[in-house]
Amino acid sequence: MKDFRDKVAVVTGGASGIGAGIVRALLAEGAKVVVADVEEAALKTALDAFEGDVTGVVTDVSDPQSVESLADQVYATHGNCHLLFNNAGVAAPSANVWETTVNDWLWVHRVNVMGVVHGIQSFVPRMIASGEEGHVINTSSGDGGISPLPYQSVYASSKAAVSIITECLGAQLESEGTNLRASLFYPSGGMLDTGIWTTDRNRPKDLAREIPTDPVPTVQEFAEAAKKAGYEMKFQDLDELAAYALDGVREKRFIIMIGVESAEAQLTDRAQRYGRAELPIDLASIPKL
Repeated sequence: MKDFRDKVAVVTGGASGIGAGIVRALLAEGAKVVVADVEEAALKTALDAFEGDVTGVVTDVSDPQSVESLADQVYATHGNCHLLFNNAGVAAPSANVWETTVNDWLWVHRVNVMGVVHGIQSFVPRMIASGEEGHVINTSSGDGGISPLPYQSVYASSKAAVSIITECLGAQLESEGTNLRASLFYPSGGMLDTGIWTTDRNRPKDLAREIPTDPVPTVQEFAEAAKKAGYEMKFQDLDELAAYALDGVREKRFIIMIGVESAEAQLTDRAQRYGRAELPIDLASIPKL
């Protein structure tokens, strides 16, 4: 898909952060965009700021009925969906696996993993049936999809699942002879100042963390702690990242990642450790912040 003009795009988690960057990039290209987000107030604020053919639907991606309702509204309004960005995501506090809680796993995996599954199941059959060219872009993370940060076991495992789901989806879409393709989007290029740092604001009360934890640092606090520990963090502009993502769709790249060539060395090292029956994580590479 080279031209996005008049194409219908759906972006989950599109009211802020990476999702909002993707929405702006799509609108600049003349696409018709439906923004799905769980935060009604943030969605309204975002819609007031966006310029172009854009509408919004309050959507909880962890709820299959909510995502199905989103798809119903998209098809009732536009009659099609050409670009599906399964982008919504949340994170749990950093902790040892034995110090995580059941609700950490339930919440993060319902949003990050099942949110992607719900998007695929509600939209892809209709996209295939249309016979038109289409693309599904699932947001993962290098933390899990390529090499997990050990203290982010809940988040990393969810993103590893998204990577495998997307790999299977991409193979199936091609082998079944559909006119759809899939891409795995790894937000990259540097530190990302997004709402993922404050996702507890959307955590349902019935999935509240059972064990109190220290406050999650803001992105600025984390960058400052990293600097004190000798790590200088580079921030990636989110609009530039979004433009890069659209270029990846245009070029039908399965992996959309700034500096993707660097992943080869990481994955090769991990594969070699597997081959030696060793722990794949290099303990010496874990930052001490």
